[in-house]
Amino acid sequence: MSIVSVCIPTFNRKELLAIAIDSVLQQTHQDFELIICDDGSIDGTSDMMARLHDRRIHYIRHPQNIGKSNNMISGFKAATGKYFIKFDDDDRLTPSFLEKTSQLLDKNPQIDFVGTDHWVIDSNNVRNESLTQLNSQKWGRSDLLQGMVENLIEVTFVKQSFQIGATLFRRKVLDEVGYMRSNIQNCEDNDLLVRLALAGKQAYYLPERLMEYRVHAEQQGLDRAIPYLKDKLNYLESFHFESEKIEKVRRDRLLETKLLLGLRLIQIGDTQAGRNLINQGKLASPNKARVGLALSRLPMSLRQKAFTLLKQIKAS
Repeated sequence: MSIVSVCIPTFNRKELLAIAIDSVLQQTHQDFELIICDDGSIDGTSDMMARLHDRRIHYIRHPQNIGKSNNMISGFKAATGKYFIKFDDDDRLTPSFLEKTSQLLDKNPQIDFVGTDHWVIDSNNVRNESLTQLNSQKWGRSDLLQGMVENLIEVTFVKQSFQIGATLFRRKVLDEVGYMRSNIQNCEDNDLLVRLALAGKQAYYLPERLMEYRVHAEQQGLDRAIPYLKDKLNYLESFHFESEKIEKVRRDRLLETKLLLGLRLIQIGDTQAGRNLINQGKLASPNKARVGLALSRLPMSLRQKAFTLLKQIKAS
């Protein structure tokens, strides 16, 4: 049994996948199995995988797309290691990630998972120091001290400090809480971390940048924003917190998400659904809500131009 199971879910990213795989093969800790779960890629990923001859690499190919979380579940079910990490096919681990995180789990049986900080890289694999620092500050990692994490619900839900692709878990703990919920395309990582916190699991934070998170143009656009906001809505609606402080954060985010989703739906012409959501979320920003409802009365030809103009004004 390999000590660490590394899972990389993939879909039509063979060039980036090759970089992600290489980052695992270059680890200073070599006792691992690498599971590639392919969600029906048609870009030659299977041919590339056939050329890799390493007994530690296991390739699971789904002939058709089964969805992001379902694909990840298939990789998790195939894992046999004591520890488990999943990271995306456009990211990569630094060489000492497995060594440093697994050593902490080895020496501290009370720790259920270890999270680290990470670099932000661009499409050319270049680290961006300023964006990295801003990212760490934005998600509260700059203020997170090394050691056992207190108030894990606040850290995972309010601050969202842990990045699941930069976190090594005890596999049995993921079994206990249920790994990923099926049929989710977005926010599945946040959902898992919050469920772990609510289950009373113990986390350790290691403030070293041991993973590289890629930012690129493919992550932008309406075609990604709308599914993301719909899944975020479901994610936020699935919890209720005993702490009034944290529950207020959840309710505020729920209002904001409804408002943003309503605006996006109006932009693509799903007018009535968009109006309903804006009215539900208008307390998040009454001004945005008024603008959105006004734009919903425009014909589509003018509506698109108005949204584009507003975006340009906001960016200037």
